[in-house]
Amino acid sequence: MFSFLKRQLVPILLATIWISISEFVRNEWLLKEYWVDHFTGLGLDFPDAPVNGALWGVWSLLFALFISMISQKYDLKSTTLIAWFGGFVLMWLVAGNLGFLPLTI
Repeated sequence: MFSFLKRQLVPILLATIWISISEFVRNEWLLKEYWVDHFTGLGLDFPDAPVNGALWGVWSLLFALFISMISQKYDLKSTTLIAWFGGFVLMWLVAGNLGFLPLTI
């Protein structure tokens, strides 16, 4: 049991924390002004309630699990490319498709 925790669970939780912090810094500190202005222009409020932060935490955990799973099959370079494409490119594509991606970013 301890081997599993050390080998799998701890790295996944650390990755979840890292991803969550990165997303928070990007969206709340670096780009919040862009997001708020863009959402206001759409007649919407920027979704920054605690429940939205919690959902980003769940997204971070699922993304860390996804990376862990693909890293068992692929080398570091392939894992990095797949994770980047699967996590960020597709997320930005969906945001653009839904019409709420500010192009100024």
